[in-house]
Amino acid sequence: MCSVTGASAEGTPSRPSNGPSSGPSNGSNDDALLVLYANGDPSAAAELMQRLAPRALGVAIRVIGNRAEAEDVTQEAMMRLWRMAPDWQPGKAKVSTWLYRVVMNLCIDVKRRKRGRDVDLDAIPEPPDPGSSAADRMQDLARQDALQQALMQLPERQRQAVVLRHLEELTNPEISGIMEISVEAVESLTARGKRALAKCLANRREELGYSDD
Repeated sequence: MCSVTGASAEGTPSRPSNGPSSGPSNGSNDDALLVLYANGDPSAAAELMQRLAPRALGVAIRVIGNRAEAEDVTQEAMMRLWRMAPDWQPGKAKVSTWLYRVVMNLCIDVKRRKRGRDVDLDAIPEPPDPGSSAADRMQDLARQDALQQALMQLPERQRQAVVLRHLEELTNPEISGIMEISVEAVESLTARGKRALAKCLANRREELGYSDD
């Protein structure tokens, strides 16, 4: 299992250069970067890795609930992106949408393999803000823990929709494309998921430091 949170991760491939390249500019979008990589620009792969891998990892952690497995999923998703790059058709779809779809499918595969075994409900908290106090960091970790446990209680499709809509802040049409369902189905899944999460967390508001003001 390899780290996928930086551009130097093993999932960032090297491609032989097809000629001189000025490298991607800071304003390059994901689509252009993938084309640059396919044409032999290794710096484009590094920038895509920095942009996309942390987001893919965050989604995988939320959906699976296990960081080690989420890192494996992200690594495999990025490798598939590199293999697909030469066949990418610019303008046909968003690179991030394609990657989210792959991540979701890989997460489903992991869950299927784990079926019949106990699921780890422990949260995988995000790195604490070094500028916050110890008490604030503890409370943030408790909230992350509670959210992750609540997410893991949702049916799989509801969890996917909620993660994409409310944590990744994607639009319903984007989620529709990723999950390959109608926009109406996305709306239904996210609405039911939000209600279920609120119910799961309702009796922990005081413990987690939420007020009713």
